[in-house]
Amino acid sequence: MHRIAFFLLTLSPSLFAASKPNVLLICVDDLKPLLGCYGDKIVKSPNIDRLAARGVLFEKAFCNQAVCSPSRNALTTGLRPQTLGIYDLPTNFRKSSPDAVTLPQYFKANGYRAEGLGKIYHVGHGNVNDEASWSVPHYSPKTISYALKENNPPESTREQALFENKKEAWKLPRGAPAENADVPDNRYGDGMIADEAIKRLEAAKAKPDEPFFLAVGFLKPHLPFVAPKKYWDLYDPASFKLPELQKAPEGAPEFAPSSWGELRQYKDMPEKGPVTKEQAIHLIHGYYAATSYMDAQLGKVLDALDANGLAENTIIVLWGDHGWHLGDHGMWCKHTNYEQAARIPLIVAAPGIAGGQRTQALVETVDIYPTLAELASLPAPAKLDGLSFASVLKNPASSVRDHAIHVYPRTGLLGRAIRTQRHRLVEWKNPGEAPETAILELYDYEADPTETKNLAAEQPEVVAELRKLLAKHPEARPQISNKPEPKKAEAKKSSKQDRGTAFDKRDTNKDGQLTKEEFLVNQPDPNEAPKRFPIFDKDGNGTLSREEYIKGGKK
Repeated sequence: MHRIAFFLLTLSPSLFAASKPNVLLICVDDLKPLLGCYGDKIVKSPNIDRLAARGVLFEKAFCNQAVCSPSRNALTTGLRPQTLGIYDLPTNFRKSSPDAVTLPQYFKANGYRAEGLGKIYHVGHGNVNDEASWSVPHYSPKTISYALKENNPPESTREQALFENKKEAWKLPRGAPAENADVPDNRYGDGMIADEAIKRLEAAKAKPDEPFFLAVGFLKPHLPFVAPKKYWDLYDPASFKLPELQKAPEGAPEFAPSSWGELRQYKDMPEKGPVTKEQAIHLIHGYYAATSYMDAQLGKVLDALDANGLAENTIIVLWGDHGWHLGDHGMWCKHTNYEQAARIPLIVAAPGIAGGQRTQALVETVDIYPTLAELASLPAPAKLDGLSFASVLKNPASSVRDHAIHVYPRTGLLGRAIRTQRHRLVEWKNPGEAPETAILELYDYEADPTETKNLAAEQPEVVAELRKLLAKHPEARPQISNKPEPKKAEAKKSSKQDRGTAFDKRDTNKDGQLTKEEFLVNQPDPNEAPKRFPIFDKDGNGTLSREEYIKGGKK
Protein backbone atom coordinates (compact mmCIF):
# COMPACT_ATOMS: atom_id res chain seq x y z
CA MET A 1 0.00 0.00 0.00
CA HIS A 2 2.84 2.41 0.93
CA ARG A 3 4.61 1.60 -2.34
CA ILE A 4 1.44 2.45 -4.30
CA ALA A 5 1.05 5.75 -2.45
CA PHE A 6 4.72 6.64 -3.06
CA PHE A 7 4.35 5.74 -6.74
CA LEU A 8 1.31 8.02 -7.11
CA LEU A 9 3.12 10.91 -5.42
CA THR A 10 6.07 10.61 -7.81
CA LEU A 11 3.96 10.66 -10.95
CA SER A 12 4.56 13.70 -13.17
CA PRO A 13 1.89 16.39 -12.77
CA SER A 14 1.64 16.41 -16.56
CA LEU A 15 -0.03 13.01 -16.44
CA PHE A 16 -2.79 14.48 -14.32
CA ALA A 17 -3.00 17.57 -16.54
CA ALA A 18 -3.37 15.34 -19.57
CA SER A 19 -6.59 14.01 -18.08
CA LYS A 20 -8.00 17.52 -18.34
CA PRO A 21 -8.98 18.17 -21.94
CA ASN A 22 -7.95 21.43 -23.55
CA VAL A 23 -10.61 23.66 -25.11
CA LEU A 24 -10.34 25.44 -28.46
CA LEU A 25 -13.36 27.70 -28.89
CA ILE A 26 -13.69 29.16 -32.40
CA CYS A 27 -16.08 32.13 -32.55
CA VAL A 28 -16.96 33.46 -36.00
CA ASP A 29 -18.59 36.83 -36.59
CA ASP A 30 -21.74 36.86 -38.79
CA LEU A 31 -21.25 33.29 -40.05
CA LYS A 32 -24.49 31.68 -41.19
CA PRO A 33 -24.70 27.95 -42.03
CA LEU A 34 -23.71 28.72 -45.63
CA LEU A 35 -21.07 26.00 -45.64
CA GLY A 36 -20.27 22.86 -47.55
CA CYS A 37 -20.97 20.64 -44.55
CA TYR A 38 -24.40 22.30 -44.24
CA GLY A 39 -25.24 21.56 -47.87
CA ASP A 40 -24.24 24.71 -49.77
CA LYS A 41 -22.99 23.72 -53.24
CA ILE A 42 -21.07 26.90 -54.07
CA VAL A 43 -19.05 27.85 -50.99
CA LYS A 44 -15.47 26.69 -50.52
CA SER A 45 -15.16 25.81 -46.83
CA PRO A 46 -12.84 22.76 -46.72
CA ASN A 47 -11.54 23.36 -43.20
CA ILE A 48 -14.89 23.79 -41.50
CA ASP A 49 -16.00 20.74 -43.46
CA ARG A 50 -13.08 18.68 -42.14
CA LEU A 51 -13.87 19.82 -38.62
CA ALA A 52 -17.43 18.56 -39.16
CA ALA A 53 -15.96 15.23 -40.26
CA ARG A 54 -14.26 14.85 -36.88
CA GLY A 55 -17.17 16.13 -34.79
CA VAL A 56 -20.93 16.48 -34.44
CA LEU A 57 -22.77 19.03 -36.60
CA PHE A 58 -25.91 20.66 -35.19
CA GLU A 59 -28.59 21.30 -37.82
CA LYS A 60 -30.90 23.24 -35.49
CA ALA A 61 -28.71 25.50 -33.38
CA PHE A 62 -29.98 29.01 -32.68
CA CYS A 63 -28.49 32.19 -31.28
CA ASN A 64 -30.25 33.94 -28.40
CA GLN A 65 -30.34 37.29 -30.19
CA ALA A 66 -29.21 38.06 -33.72
CA VAL A 67 -26.74 40.82 -32.99
CA CYS A 68 -23.13 40.64 -31.84
CA SER A 69 -22.92 41.79 -28.23
CA PRO A 70 -26.07 40.17 -26.76
CA SER A 71 -25.25 36.92 -28.57
CA ARG A 72 -21.71 36.89 -27.20
CA ASN A 73 -23.02 37.72 -23.73
CA ALA A 74 -25.18 34.59 -24.00
CA LEU A 75 -22.15 32.48 -24.94
CA THR A 76 -19.87 33.77 -22.21
CA THR A 77 -22.33 34.16 -19.32
CA GLY A 78 -24.74 31.33 -20.13
CA LEU A 79 -27.57 33.85 -19.62
CA ARG A 80 -30.14 34.90 -22.20
CA PRO A 81 -30.49 38.57 -23.15
CA GLN A 82 -33.90 38.70 -21.45
CA THR A 83 -32.27 37.52 -18.20
CA LEU A 84 -29.55 40.16 -18.37
CA GLY A 85 -31.86 42.86 -19.70
CA ILE A 86 -29.33 43.74 -22.41
CA TYR A 87 -30.40 43.89 -26.05
CA ASP A 88 -28.07 46.60 -27.37
CA LEU A 89 -24.40 46.94 -28.31
CA PRO A 90 -23.09 49.51 -25.78
CA THR A 91 -24.23 47.97 -22.48
CA ASN A 92 -21.61 45.77 -20.86
CA PHE A 93 -22.95 42.58 -19.28
CA ARG A 94 -21.30 43.42 -15.95
CA LYS A 95 -23.62 46.41 -15.69
CA SER A 96 -26.38 43.82 -15.22
CA SER A 97 -24.45 41.01 -13.57
CA PRO A 98 -21.23 42.37 -12.01
CA ASP A 99 -20.38 39.07 -10.31
CA ALA A 100 -20.99 36.84 -13.33
CA VAL A 101 -18.40 34.11 -13.80
CA THR A 102 -17.86 33.91 -17.52
CA LEU A 103 -17.11 30.76 -19.49
CA PRO A 104 -13.35 31.43 -19.80
CA GLN A 105 -13.26 32.76 -16.25
CA TYR A 106 -14.84 29.51 -15.01
CA PHE A 107 -12.17 27.44 -16.73
CA LYS A 108 -9.48 29.78 -15.39
CA ALA A 109 -10.81 29.21 -11.86
CA ASN A 110 -10.55 25.47 -12.45
CA GLY A 111 -6.87 25.41 -13.34
CA TYR A 112 -6.91 26.35 -17.02
CA ARG A 113 -4.86 29.00 -18.77
CA ALA A 114 -7.57 31.12 -20.40
CA GLU A 115 -6.50 33.11 -23.45
CA GLY A 116 -8.58 35.18 -25.85
CA LEU A 117 -7.69 36.25 -29.39
CA GLY A 118 -9.72 38.36 -31.80
CA LYS A 119 -13.41 39.03 -31.34
CA ILE A 120 -14.81 37.17 -28.35
CA TYR A 121 -16.62 39.99 -26.58
CA HIS A 122 -18.06 42.85 -28.60
CA VAL A 123 -15.56 45.69 -28.28
CA GLY A 124 -16.79 48.93 -29.78
CA HIS A 125 -19.96 51.06 -29.91
CA GLY A 126 -19.21 51.96 -26.28
CA ASN A 127 -18.55 48.42 -25.05
CA VAL A 128 -15.25 46.97 -23.81
CA ASN A 129 -13.44 43.68 -23.35
CA ASP A 130 -13.78 41.68 -20.11
CA GLU A 131 -10.26 41.41 -18.75
CA ALA A 132 -11.39 39.32 -15.77
CA SER A 133 -12.05 36.47 -18.19
CA TRP A 134 -8.44 35.96 -19.21
CA SER A 135 -5.21 34.71 -17.65
CA VAL A 136 -3.16 37.00 -19.92
CA PRO A 137 -4.06 40.21 -21.77
CA HIS A 138 -6.46 39.75 -24.64
CA TYR A 139 -5.02 40.02 -28.17
CA SER A 140 -6.82 41.55 -31.13
CA PRO A 141 -5.90 43.46 -34.27
CA LYS A 142 -8.18 46.17 -35.63
CA THR A 143 -11.73 44.91 -36.11
CA ILE A 144 -12.08 46.84 -39.37
CA SER A 145 -9.15 47.52 -41.68
CA TYR A 146 -8.55 48.06 -45.38
CA ALA A 147 -5.47 47.39 -47.52
CA LEU A 148 -6.13 49.70 -50.47
CA LYS A 149 -5.11 53.33 -50.22
CA GLU A 150 -8.40 54.62 -51.60
CA ASN A 151 -10.24 52.90 -48.73
CA ASN A 152 -8.04 54.40 -46.01
CA PRO A 153 -8.90 58.06 -45.38
CA PRO A 154 -6.40 59.76 -43.07
CA GLU A 155 -8.97 60.31 -40.34
CA SER A 156 -10.30 56.70 -40.28
CA THR A 157 -13.75 55.59 -41.41
CA ARG A 158 -17.01 55.76 -39.51
CA GLU A 159 -17.20 52.04 -38.78
CA GLN A 160 -13.53 51.84 -37.79
CA ALA A 161 -14.11 54.64 -35.30
CA LEU A 162 -17.23 53.00 -33.86
CA PHE A 163 -15.31 49.79 -33.18
CA GLU A 164 -12.53 51.80 -31.56
CA ASN A 165 -14.97 53.69 -29.29
CA LYS A 166 -13.99 57.04 -30.76
CA LYS A 167 -16.28 60.01 -30.21
CA GLU A 168 -18.21 61.70 -33.01
CA ALA A 169 -17.64 58.77 -35.36
CA TRP A 170 -20.66 59.92 -37.39
CA LYS A 171 -18.60 62.85 -38.70
CA LEU A 172 -16.15 60.52 -40.46
CA PRO A 173 -16.46 59.20 -44.03
CA ARG A 174 -18.24 55.93 -44.71
CA GLY A 175 -16.03 52.93 -45.45
CA ALA A 176 -16.20 50.58 -48.43
CA PRO A 177 -18.53 47.57 -47.95
CA ALA A 178 -16.03 45.23 -49.62
CA GLU A 179 -12.42 45.07 -50.75
CA ASN A 180 -10.57 42.77 -53.15
CA ALA A 181 -6.84 43.41 -52.73
CA ASP A 182 -3.93 41.24 -53.82
CA VAL A 183 -2.34 40.99 -50.38
CA PRO A 184 -1.18 38.18 -48.06
CA ASP A 185 -3.60 36.67 -45.55
CA ASN A 186 -2.06 38.44 -42.58
CA ARG A 187 -2.62 41.87 -44.10
CA TYR A 188 -6.13 41.60 -42.65
CA GLY A 189 -7.19 40.81 -39.11
CA ASP A 190 -8.09 37.14 -39.40
CA GLY A 191 -4.66 36.28 -40.79
CA MET A 192 -3.06 38.04 -37.83
CA ILE A 193 -5.35 36.21 -35.41
CA ALA A 194 -4.47 32.84 -36.96
CA ASP A 195 -0.74 33.61 -36.73
CA GLU A 196 -1.12 34.49 -33.05
CA ALA A 197 -3.20 31.36 -32.38
CA ILE A 198 -0.43 29.22 -33.87
CA LYS A 199 2.09 30.84 -31.50
CA ARG A 200 -0.20 30.16 -28.53
CA LEU A 201 -0.59 26.50 -29.51
CA GLU A 202 3.17 26.10 -29.88
CA ALA A 203 3.58 27.61 -26.41
CA ALA A 204 0.91 25.26 -25.05
CA LYS A 205 2.88 22.27 -26.27
CA ALA A 206 5.77 23.44 -24.11
CA LYS A 207 3.47 23.59 -21.04
CA PRO A 208 1.95 20.11 -20.80
CA ASP A 209 1.22 20.63 -17.09
CA GLU A 210 -1.23 23.45 -17.82
CA PRO A 211 -4.43 22.75 -19.77
CA PHE A 212 -5.58 25.62 -21.95
CA PHE A 213 -8.84 27.31 -22.82
CA LEU A 214 -8.08 29.17 -26.04
CA ALA A 215 -10.85 31.30 -27.54
CA VAL A 216 -10.15 32.39 -31.12
CA GLY A 217 -12.55 34.97 -32.54
CA PHE A 218 -12.45 35.42 -36.31
CA LEU A 219 -13.74 38.73 -37.69
CA LYS A 220 -15.03 37.61 -41.06
CA PRO A 221 -17.47 37.32 -42.74
CA HIS A 222 -18.68 40.42 -40.86
CA LEU A 223 -18.91 43.60 -42.94
CA PRO A 224 -16.91 44.98 -44.61
CA PHE A 225 -16.26 41.98 -46.85
CA VAL A 226 -12.50 42.41 -47.11
CA ALA A 227 -10.49 39.38 -48.17
CA PRO A 228 -7.35 38.79 -50.24
CA LYS A 229 -7.98 38.58 -53.98
CA LYS A 230 -7.30 34.84 -54.17
CA TYR A 231 -10.44 34.15 -52.14
CA TRP A 232 -12.57 36.31 -54.42
CA ASP A 233 -11.06 34.41 -57.34
CA LEU A 234 -12.45 31.13 -55.98
CA TYR A 235 -15.87 32.21 -57.28
CA ASP A 236 -17.40 33.15 -60.61
CA PRO A 237 -19.80 36.04 -59.98
CA ALA A 238 -22.09 34.55 -62.63
CA SER A 239 -22.72 31.60 -60.29
CA PHE A 240 -24.51 33.82 -57.78
CA LYS A 241 -28.25 34.39 -57.98
CA LEU A 242 -30.50 36.66 -55.97
CA PRO A 243 -32.86 34.85 -53.59
CA GLU A 244 -36.26 34.35 -55.20
CA LEU A 245 -38.11 35.72 -52.18
CA GLN A 246 -37.64 39.48 -52.20
CA LYS A 247 -40.36 40.65 -49.83
CA ALA A 248 -41.26 40.34 -46.18
CA PRO A 249 -43.58 37.52 -45.12
CA GLU A 250 -47.22 38.16 -45.97
CA GLY A 251 -49.05 39.39 -42.88
CA ALA A 252 -45.88 40.10 -40.89
CA PRO A 253 -45.92 43.22 -38.69
CA GLU A 254 -44.33 46.09 -40.58
CA PHE A 255 -41.72 46.54 -37.86
CA ALA A 256 -40.58 42.89 -37.79
CA PRO A 257 -38.27 42.93 -40.85
CA SER A 258 -34.93 44.71 -40.65
CA SER A 259 -34.25 47.99 -42.44
CA TRP A 260 -30.59 46.82 -42.61
CA GLY A 261 -29.20 50.09 -41.33
CA GLU A 262 -25.83 48.43 -40.70
CA LEU A 263 -25.17 47.96 -44.43
CA ARG A 264 -26.50 51.43 -45.24
CA GLN A 265 -23.68 52.91 -43.14
CA TYR A 266 -21.19 51.89 -45.85
CA LYS A 267 -20.12 53.88 -48.89
CA ASP A 268 -22.33 53.77 -52.00
CA MET A 269 -25.08 51.86 -50.20
CA PRO A 270 -28.54 53.45 -50.52
CA GLU A 271 -29.86 55.32 -47.48
CA LYS A 272 -33.30 53.86 -48.27
CA GLY A 273 -34.75 51.40 -50.74
CA PRO A 274 -33.13 48.28 -52.22
CA VAL A 275 -29.61 47.82 -53.52
CA THR A 276 -29.16 47.34 -57.26
CA LYS A 277 -28.82 43.84 -58.68
CA GLU A 278 -25.13 44.49 -59.37
CA GLN A 279 -24.57 45.62 -55.80
CA ALA A 280 -26.43 42.58 -54.46
CA ILE A 281 -24.33 40.13 -56.49
CA HIS A 282 -21.14 41.90 -55.38
CA LEU A 283 -22.21 41.68 -51.73
CA ILE A 284 -23.04 37.98 -52.05
CA HIS A 285 -19.68 37.40 -53.75
CA GLY A 286 -17.99 39.30 -50.93
CA TYR A 287 -19.71 37.26 -48.23
CA TYR A 288 -18.57 34.01 -49.86
CA ALA A 289 -15.01 35.30 -50.34
CA ALA A 290 -14.79 36.48 -46.73
CA THR A 291 -16.11 33.11 -45.54
CA SER A 292 -13.46 31.24 -47.53
CA TYR A 293 -10.76 33.57 -46.22
CA MET A 294 -11.83 32.93 -42.62
CA ASP A 295 -12.04 29.18 -43.35
CA ALA A 296 -8.43 29.15 -44.56
CA GLN A 297 -7.29 30.83 -41.33
CA LEU A 298 -9.18 28.23 -39.31
CA GLY A 299 -7.35 25.56 -41.32
CA LYS A 300 -4.00 26.96 -40.19
CA VAL A 301 -5.11 26.78 -36.55
CA LEU A 302 -6.36 23.20 -36.91
CA ASP A 303 -3.08 22.25 -38.61
CA ALA A 304 -1.13 23.74 -35.70
CA LEU A 305 -3.28 21.84 -33.21
CA ASP A 306 -2.40 18.60 -35.01
CA ALA A 307 1.27 19.48 -35.56
CA ASN A 308 1.80 20.16 -31.86
CA GLY A 309 0.22 16.88 -30.79
CA LEU A 310 -2.67 18.58 -29.02
CA ALA A 311 -5.67 17.48 -31.07
CA GLU A 312 -6.31 14.18 -29.32
CA ASN A 313 -6.90 15.87 -25.97
CA THR A 314 -8.70 19.01 -27.13
CA ILE A 315 -12.41 19.83 -27.28
CA ILE A 316 -13.08 21.97 -30.35
CA VAL A 317 -16.19 24.10 -30.75
CA LEU A 318 -16.98 26.16 -33.84
CA TRP A 319 -19.79 28.65 -33.25
CA GLY A 320 -21.28 31.45 -35.33
CA ASP A 321 -22.68 34.29 -33.23
CA HIS A 322 -25.80 34.61 -35.44
CA GLY A 323 -26.95 34.18 -39.01
CA TRP A 324 -27.22 36.77 -41.78
CA HIS A 325 -29.79 37.85 -44.33
CA LEU A 326 -28.07 37.67 -47.71
CA GLY A 327 -30.80 39.35 -49.73
CA ASP A 328 -33.61 36.98 -48.72
CA HIS A 329 -36.92 38.74 -47.97
CA GLY A 330 -35.27 41.80 -49.50
CA MET A 331 -33.14 42.08 -46.33
CA TRP A 332 -29.45 42.21 -45.49
CA CYS A 333 -27.50 41.81 -42.23
CA LYS A 334 -28.95 40.22 -39.07
CA HIS A 335 -31.22 42.06 -36.59
CA THR A 336 -34.42 39.96 -36.96
CA ASN A 337 -36.14 36.93 -35.44
CA TYR A 338 -36.34 35.15 -38.80
CA GLU A 339 -34.61 31.85 -39.56
CA GLN A 340 -31.80 33.29 -41.66
CA ALA A 341 -30.75 35.55 -38.79
CA ALA A 342 -31.41 33.22 -35.84
CA ARG A 343 -30.01 29.89 -37.10
CA ILE A 344 -26.28 29.39 -36.55
CA PRO A 345 -23.55 26.90 -37.40
CA LEU A 346 -22.39 24.80 -34.46
CA ILE A 347 -19.87 21.96 -34.64
CA VAL A 348 -18.37 20.17 -31.63
CA ALA A 349 -15.47 17.70 -31.74
CA ALA A 350 -14.27 16.13 -28.51
CA PRO A 351 -12.19 13.20 -27.25
CA GLY A 352 -14.25 10.03 -27.23
CA ILE A 353 -16.96 11.45 -29.51
CA ALA A 354 -17.45 9.79 -32.90
CA GLY A 355 -16.95 12.18 -35.82
CA GLY A 356 -18.96 12.77 -38.95
CA GLN A 357 -22.29 12.81 -37.13
CA ARG A 358 -25.25 15.17 -37.49
CA THR A 359 -28.05 15.93 -35.08
CA GLN A 360 -31.47 17.57 -35.33
CA ALA A 361 -31.45 18.37 -31.60
CA LEU A 362 -32.55 21.91 -30.78
CA VAL A 363 -29.85 23.86 -28.94
CA GLU A 364 -29.20 27.49 -28.02
CA THR A 365 -26.00 29.47 -27.63
CA VAL A 366 -26.46 29.51 -23.83
CA ASP A 367 -26.14 25.71 -23.86
CA ILE A 368 -22.46 25.80 -24.85
CA TYR A 369 -21.18 26.96 -21.43
CA PRO A 370 -22.64 24.07 -19.37
CA THR A 371 -21.77 21.60 -22.13
CA LEU A 372 -18.09 22.50 -22.09
CA ALA A 373 -18.03 22.30 -18.31
CA GLU A 374 -19.48 18.78 -18.43
CA LEU A 375 -17.14 17.64 -21.21
CA ALA A 376 -14.18 18.84 -19.12
CA SER A 377 -15.57 17.02 -16.04
CA LEU A 378 -15.86 20.29 -14.13
CA PRO A 379 -18.60 20.91 -11.53
CA ALA A 380 -21.84 22.07 -13.10
CA PRO A 381 -21.92 25.90 -13.08
CA ALA A 382 -24.78 27.39 -11.09
CA LYS A 383 -27.60 29.68 -12.22
CA LEU A 384 -27.22 29.41 -15.98
CA ASP A 385 -30.07 29.54 -18.49
CA GLY A 386 -28.41 26.92 -20.67
CA LEU A 387 -28.64 23.12 -20.62
CA SER A 388 -25.72 20.79 -21.28
CA PHE A 389 -26.06 18.88 -24.55
CA ALA A 390 -23.10 16.57 -23.82
CA SER A 391 -25.50 13.61 -24.00
CA VAL A 392 -26.43 14.58 -27.57
CA LEU A 393 -22.78 14.33 -28.61
CA LYS A 394 -22.79 10.71 -27.48
CA ASN A 395 -26.22 10.00 -28.95
CA PRO A 396 -27.09 12.45 -31.76
CA ALA A 397 -30.62 11.05 -31.98
CA SER A 398 -31.35 12.32 -28.46
CA SER A 399 -32.30 15.83 -27.34
CA VAL A 400 -32.23 17.98 -24.21
CA ARG A 401 -34.95 20.55 -25.04
CA ASP A 402 -38.12 20.62 -27.14
CA HIS A 403 -37.82 24.29 -28.05
CA ALA A 404 -35.28 27.08 -28.32
CA ILE A 405 -35.77 30.68 -27.19
CA HIS A 406 -34.46 33.85 -28.78
CA VAL A 407 -35.39 37.54 -28.89
CA TYR A 408 -35.06 40.70 -30.90
CA PRO A 409 -36.14 44.21 -29.88
CA ARG A 410 -37.88 46.85 -31.92
CA THR A 411 -38.71 50.38 -30.79
CA GLY A 412 -40.88 50.01 -27.70
CA LEU A 413 -41.39 46.27 -28.22
CA LEU A 414 -39.53 43.03 -27.56
CA GLY A 415 -40.08 40.07 -29.85
CA ARG A 416 -39.73 36.89 -27.80
CA ALA A 417 -39.50 33.90 -30.13
CA ILE A 418 -39.94 30.20 -29.50
CA ARG A 419 -38.60 27.74 -32.10
CA THR A 420 -39.71 24.10 -32.06
CA GLN A 421 -38.79 21.41 -34.57
CA ARG A 422 -41.62 22.62 -36.81
CA HIS A 423 -42.73 26.12 -35.85
CA ARG A 424 -41.57 29.54 -34.76
CA LEU A 425 -43.85 31.84 -32.77
CA VAL A 426 -42.85 35.46 -32.15
CA GLU A 427 -44.69 37.41 -29.45
CA TRP A 428 -44.19 41.16 -29.74
CA LYS A 429 -45.01 43.25 -26.67
CA ASN A 430 -43.47 45.46 -24.03
CA PRO A 431 -41.88 43.48 -21.17
CA GLY A 432 -44.38 43.32 -18.33
CA GLU A 433 -47.44 44.18 -20.40
CA ALA A 434 -50.46 41.87 -20.55
CA PRO A 435 -50.28 38.93 -22.99
CA GLU A 436 -53.38 40.14 -24.86
CA THR A 437 -51.46 43.23 -26.01
CA ALA A 438 -49.05 41.10 -28.04
CA ILE A 439 -48.70 41.15 -31.83
CA LEU A 440 -47.99 37.64 -33.09
CA GLU A 441 -46.13 35.87 -35.86
CA LEU A 442 -46.26 32.14 -36.63
CA TYR A 443 -44.28 30.21 -39.24
CA ASP A 444 -44.47 26.53 -40.22
CA TYR A 445 -41.10 25.25 -41.50
CA GLU A 446 -42.47 21.99 -42.83
CA ALA A 447 -45.11 23.67 -44.99
CA ASP A 448 -43.32 26.99 -45.58
CA PRO A 449 -39.54 26.73 -45.01
CA THR A 450 -38.82 30.18 -46.48
CA GLU A 451 -41.32 32.05 -44.27
CA THR A 452 -43.58 33.46 -46.96
CA LYS A 453 -46.64 33.92 -44.73
CA ASN A 454 -47.48 34.74 -41.12
CA LEU A 455 -49.94 32.03 -40.06
CA ALA A 456 -50.82 33.37 -36.60
CA ALA A 457 -54.39 34.35 -37.55
CA GLU A 458 -55.03 31.05 -39.36
CA GLN A 459 -53.75 28.62 -36.72
CA PRO A 460 -54.90 29.85 -33.28
CA GLU A 461 -54.54 26.37 -31.76
CA VAL A 462 -50.84 26.21 -32.61
CA VAL A 463 -50.39 29.77 -31.37
CA ALA A 464 -52.04 28.92 -28.04
CA GLU A 465 -49.89 25.82 -27.58
CA LEU A 466 -46.65 27.68 -28.26
CA ARG A 467 -47.62 30.62 -26.07
CA LYS A 468 -48.14 28.21 -23.18
CA LEU A 469 -44.54 27.04 -23.63
CA LEU A 470 -43.31 30.60 -23.85
CA ALA A 471 -45.23 31.55 -20.70
CA LYS A 472 -43.23 28.98 -18.72
CA HIS A 473 -40.16 31.16 -19.15
CA PRO A 474 -39.59 34.19 -16.92
CA GLU A 475 -40.83 37.52 -18.21
CA ALA A 476 -38.09 39.40 -20.03
CA ARG A 477 -36.33 42.23 -18.27
CA PRO A 478 -36.55 45.61 -19.96
CA GLN A 479 -33.32 47.03 -21.36
CA ILE A 480 -31.24 48.20 -18.40
CA SER A 481 -29.75 51.68 -18.32
CA ASN A 482 -26.29 52.08 -19.79
CA LYS A 483 -25.73 55.41 -18.04
CA PRO A 484 -23.17 55.74 -15.22
CA GLU A 485 -24.62 55.82 -11.74
CA PRO A 486 -25.50 59.48 -11.06
CA LYS A 487 -23.69 61.40 -8.39
CA LYS A 488 -25.83 62.58 -5.49
CA ALA A 489 -25.96 66.08 -6.89
CA GLU A 490 -27.27 64.69 -10.15
CA ALA A 491 -29.72 62.23 -8.70
CA LYS A 492 -32.64 64.67 -8.84
CA LYS A 493 -32.12 65.44 -12.49
CA SER A 494 -35.29 64.52 -14.32
CA SER A 495 -35.66 62.43 -17.44
CA LYS A 496 -37.27 65.46 -19.07
CA GLN A 497 -34.18 67.55 -18.36
CA ASP A 498 -31.94 64.79 -19.73
CA ARG A 499 -33.87 64.66 -23.00
CA GLY A 500 -33.90 68.44 -23.22
CA THR A 501 -30.12 68.49 -22.94
CA ALA A 502 -29.87 65.76 -25.58
CA PHE A 503 -32.10 67.81 -27.90
CA ASP A 504 -29.85 70.84 -27.49
CA LYS A 505 -26.77 68.80 -28.38
CA ARG A 506 -28.39 67.34 -31.50
CA ASP A 507 -29.79 70.69 -32.66
CA THR A 508 -26.49 71.71 -34.22
CA ASN A 509 -27.84 74.69 -36.19
CA LYS A 510 -29.87 75.88 -33.17
CA ASP A 511 -33.09 76.37 -35.14
CA GLY A 512 -35.22 74.65 -32.50
CA GLN A 513 -36.00 71.73 -34.82
CA LEU A 514 -34.27 68.38 -35.39
CA THR A 515 -34.00 67.15 -38.95
CA LYS A 516 -33.88 63.40 -39.46
CA GLU A 517 -30.15 63.70 -40.10
CA GLU A 518 -29.60 65.51 -36.79
CA PHE A 519 -31.77 62.96 -34.99
CA LEU A 520 -29.79 59.99 -36.36
CA VAL A 521 -26.37 61.33 -35.44
CA ASN A 522 -24.45 59.07 -33.02
CA GLN A 523 -27.47 56.94 -32.10
CA PRO A 524 -26.49 53.86 -30.03
CA ASP A 525 -28.79 51.67 -32.17
CA PRO A 526 -28.32 52.93 -35.76
CA ASN A 527 -30.36 50.06 -37.20
CA GLU A 528 -33.50 50.92 -35.24
CA ALA A 529 -33.22 54.68 -34.80
CA PRO A 530 -34.67 55.49 -38.27
CA LYS A 531 -37.89 53.74 -37.24
CA ARG A 532 -38.29 55.96 -34.18
CA PHE A 533 -38.18 59.23 -36.09
CA PRO A 534 -41.69 58.99 -37.64
CA ILE A 535 -43.05 57.86 -34.26
CA PHE A 536 -41.63 60.96 -32.58
CA ASP A 537 -42.74 63.22 -35.46
CA LYS A 538 -46.35 63.58 -34.31
CA ASP A 539 -47.28 66.38 -36.71
CA GLY A 540 -45.63 64.63 -39.67
CA ASN A 541 -43.74 67.70 -40.87
CA GLY A 542 -40.40 65.89 -41.25
CA THR A 543 -38.71 67.58 -38.27
CA LEU A 544 -38.92 67.21 -34.49
CA SER A 545 -39.75 70.06 -32.18
CA ARG A 546 -38.23 70.15 -28.71
CA GLU A 547 -41.55 68.98 -27.24
CA GLU A 548 -41.85 66.09 -29.72
CA TYR A 549 -38.32 64.93 -28.94
CA ILE A 550 -38.79 65.10 -25.17
CA LYS A 551 -42.09 63.20 -25.31
CA GLY A 552 -40.51 60.52 -27.51
CA GLY A 553 -43.74 59.62 -29.28
CA LYS A 554 -45.80 59.53 -26.09
CA LYS A 555 -49.02 61.51 -25.83
